[in-house]
Amino acid sequence: MSFETLDTLSRRHFLRHLATSAATIPALQFISHVKANAAELKKNQKACILMWMSGGPPTIDMWDLKPGSKNGGEFKPISTKGDLQISEHLPRTAQVMDSLSVVRAMGTREADHNRGRYYMHTSYVPNPTVVHPAFGSVVSYEIGSKRKDLEIPAFISIGGGGSSPGFLGMSHAPFLVDGSGRILNADMGDVSLDRLQQRLSMLNIVEDSFINSNRGDSGKAHKQVYEKAVNLMKSSQMEAFKLDKEPQNIIDLYSPQPGAAGRGMMAGGNGFGRSLLMARRLVETGVPFVEVDFGGWDLHNDVFRSLKDRMLPTLDAGMAGLVTDLKQRGMWDNTVVVWMGEFGRTPRINQTVGRDHWANSWSVVVGGGGLKGGLAVGETDKDGLTVVSGKSYQPGDIWATVSHALGIPLDTVHTSKRGRPMKLANGGTPITELIG
Repeated sequence: MSFETLDTLSRRHFLRHLATSAATIPALQFISHVKANAAELKKNQKACILMWMSGGPPTIDMWDLKPGSKNGGEFKPISTKGDLQISEHLPRTAQVMDSLSVVRAMGTREADHNRGRYYMHTSYVPNPTVVHPAFGSVVSYEIGSKRKDLEIPAFISIGGGGSSPGFLGMSHAPFLVDGSGRILNADMGDVSLDRLQQRLSMLNIVEDSFINSNRGDSGKAHKQVYEKAVNLMKSSQMEAFKLDKEPQNIIDLYSPQPGAAGRGMMAGGNGFGRSLLMARRLVETGVPFVEVDFGGWDLHNDVFRSLKDRMLPTLDAGMAGLVTDLKQRGMWDNTVVVWMGEFGRTPRINQTVGRDHWANSWSVVVGGGGLKGGLAVGETDKDGLTVVSGKSYQPGDIWATVSHALGIPLDTVHTSKRGRPMKLANGGTPITELIG
């Protein structure tokens, strides 16, 4: 029997193992051996929720408006409960901005979707000689592996395409589900209980034999992934993916106000709000990193109508709902939230009333985890073209700030497969205005 190495062990391979047992494991009537109440699970349980805006959002129309400029567009700024203004089409978020801060001085220079996504997730620009881990995988490695009571994956991605764990290995790859909690790319076949037990016993014999033959680490890695797949389906913590028992008032918290455009996309369906509600449940269960994907931001055309009618009502309700829910449950000080895309969009409005790719001067939003809220960090010029505050922030600075909030030592160094030392967050520096 041959085994894939850690570098080539794919998510599909993991899910094939999962599918082997998923349909019939519930019939085994396993009960998790750990029964901790929610308050105990979340006590001092640091976590991060990344709201990933796939496509590149126009932050100049959301977090750093330019009224009076030819680049300013159609929207007006409104006051918030923090010491900054944001778009008029984010009214609910404006009411929680005393808990969130906007970093208005991102200057990342990677304006290609794939390269920008890689850079913002890993803090490293793409390099053909090494695959760097996404920060969610770093958190899984540094925090998740220490949570012995956590039976489900430590890095979960909801609604997105996932990111690579790089040299940290497949056991720290994101576990992919959709907004309904359905495991992606798993073919749930029907296997009898007896047949399942026979397969597990036979596999253990073969894998133990391979491991004992001292042919490298790939056999151990394969067995660990398989065991995680089986243990996952045993665990009562899988209930965190199910939203049907959430009270209606909590579901409504993540939904647009009656009559708001885009309301059909929200927590009652398979949209962003539902995914954020699931993220809160997962963090409450002990998952240290959850990524929620909200795509559709590649707005080269008709940017203002798309934002007003579709994107911003959805974002406003979900983001404000998440902050409110975390605070009401006493989870805010232990949960960092990050809002970002792969880049921003051009200050200049193009001929099709859209905005194109722009990585020179744009915004990221962070809050929670003990970080300071209500601030605008950094500044762009009156037309949004350049950072004028003296420092352009990089993704490593964002993730170093998050690392500080999560308690991950900033001098942490990982080692690539080729033995190269890799600094945490590429040696980024925490943003002093946010950490005090």
